[in-house]
Amino acid sequence: MALDYFAPGVYVEEVDRGSRPIEGVSMSVAGFIGYTEEVRGDAELFKPIMITNFEQYLEYFGKPGSDGFTEYQKDDETYYPYLPFAVQGWFLNGGGRCWVTSIGTKLPGTDAPPAEETATPLMTAGGKPSLAFNLKADEEGGAIVQGDKRLLVVISESTPKASEDEEAEPPIDDGQYFKLQVALGETVLEEYENLSMNPEVEEEVADYVITALEESEYLDITDTSVSGQALSRRPANGPHEIAPPPYISPINNAARDIAGSRADKTGMQGMFEVDEVAMVAFPDLMLLFQAGILDIDQVHGVMEMMVSLCENSFPGPAYRMALIDPPPIKPGKGNDPVSPENQKPQDVDAWLTAFNRRSMFGAMYYPWIKVANPANSGRPVFVPPCGHMMGVWCRVDGSRGIFKAPANETPRGVLGLAYETNMREQELLNPKGINCIRNFANYNRGYLIWGARTLVDPTNIQWRYISVRRLMSYIEKSIEIGTQWVVFEPNDSGLWSRVTRTVTNFLEGLWRAGALQGDSPAASFYVKCDGELNTNETMMMGRLYVEVGVCPVRPAEFVIFRVSQWAPGG
Repeated sequence: MALDYFAPGVYVEEVDRGSRPIEGVSMSVAGFIGYTEEVRGDAELFKPIMITNFEQYLEYFGKPGSDGFTEYQKDDETYYPYLPFAVQGWFLNGGGRCWVTSIGTKLPGTDAPPAEETATPLMTAGGKPSLAFNLKADEEGGAIVQGDKRLLVVISESTPKASEDEEAEPPIDDGQYFKLQVALGETVLEEYENLSMNPEVEEEVADYVITALEESEYLDITDTSVSGQALSRRPANGPHEIAPPPYISPINNAARDIAGSRADKTGMQGMFEVDEVAMVAFPDLMLLFQAGILDIDQVHGVMEMMVSLCENSFPGPAYRMALIDPPPIKPGKGNDPVSPENQKPQDVDAWLTAFNRRSMFGAMYYPWIKVANPANSGRPVFVPPCGHMMGVWCRVDGSRGIFKAPANETPRGVLGLAYETNMREQELLNPKGINCIRNFANYNRGYLIWGARTLVDPTNIQWRYISVRRLMSYIEKSIEIGTQWVVFEPNDSGLWSRVTRTVTNFLEGLWRAGALQGDSPAASFYVKCDGELNTNETMMMGRLYVEVGVCPVRPAEFVIFRVSQWAPGG
């Protein structure tokens, strides 16, 4: 408002007196950590990148033309990384965008693959093999080209060499000749003109590509073409990204790679630097356990870190949840992994007792699920359920609301269960916070998620349910972000009223959506911001206190019908 008026006239001033609406934040963004087939494009090793569909996942983490699923060999055993199954299950079950961090393309401690296995192939226009490239290694064995950018080989049109004899008949340009550039970003490092796939080409006409690139500082090249004329074996035009050698960490560094760094935004800690990620899973933690790279105590350490990072979101409210998978182990019979179908309900109950970590910000599902494995001709494989379950969370958020328990829902893409839990066995697990996935074939209902509990201390019943914990996190985070405009406003009764209206309008919207219990807004929540809370002393310290109480709806976990005989008129 203007403070002085000197000339006569009409002054129109805009005054902001209303409350600002609070927009609900998204709690449906997932974060995944694990091992991938490749790391290419804009993706970087150890750093999270946003993914919006499985095709985009393949662009960043699958080899060109691959389905993204692969197998690892270690000690003559075959292992399948669980990350692509989890990400595919996320999208298949209704998940939206997510963030993915690759911590490697090979298991820690494994032997480096041969050069022909890691070479980047260049194909002909007809899709047949033409050339293959590897990055040259330095004296210490590492790739010469390092960093975020990838080396590119760019193939384009060229011509035969110009003849020095002006009277001589120029050679026929039949289209076999090409130019090859080695580039890093926009910088061309090397360039080779007048190349041919003909090893017997005359020097005055063109250069055989293998001979020409022998002195390259960056690339090792192999002729992979089989037969045919030089034109039919010519590589197709266009840029081709050259994959660096796979990162293989020593076994002793595996835990450090997983943890990463907040400062560098890498690994597990880097994922928690992405503000919108509200649920986190590490499916390949089970792979590391099964492959003998991490023992059960180290697995517990990673799980503890996941849960603790979810609990600590200073300076704002904690709002993330960690989905941990039950390790396939039979406590009391050694700490070695077993096949998932050999883990019985009493085994996972004993394991959770031994793990002995409780938190309202954690959740777990049992048993492992059976899904199709594209890396093995579609034959089924057992995988941890975390990715599919988080996808169901996101689906229910969109179809019903975050206040609806993500249970009594069908997980998509599931072909079977590692163990079919019955009601009596679930009576053992459910009170412990172990959510079961059940087969209800006898009721013609298929596979259903039949649990909705957190891993909180069973005596702390107010935080027992996943939907309640996530709804409260949604409310707290939305209020935190939606009231930033209050900071540095004059702390008086006018501001108190505006803040009260802002929060009340937001909560009333939740009540109307069915997220809060009560027949009226007054019975469902209250907002208090007055002189009783904000005294002269608190205002002198620059503080504004607002007290909010809500009554969230809770799932009808036990539906009890009391049926008796009744005699009319009796």
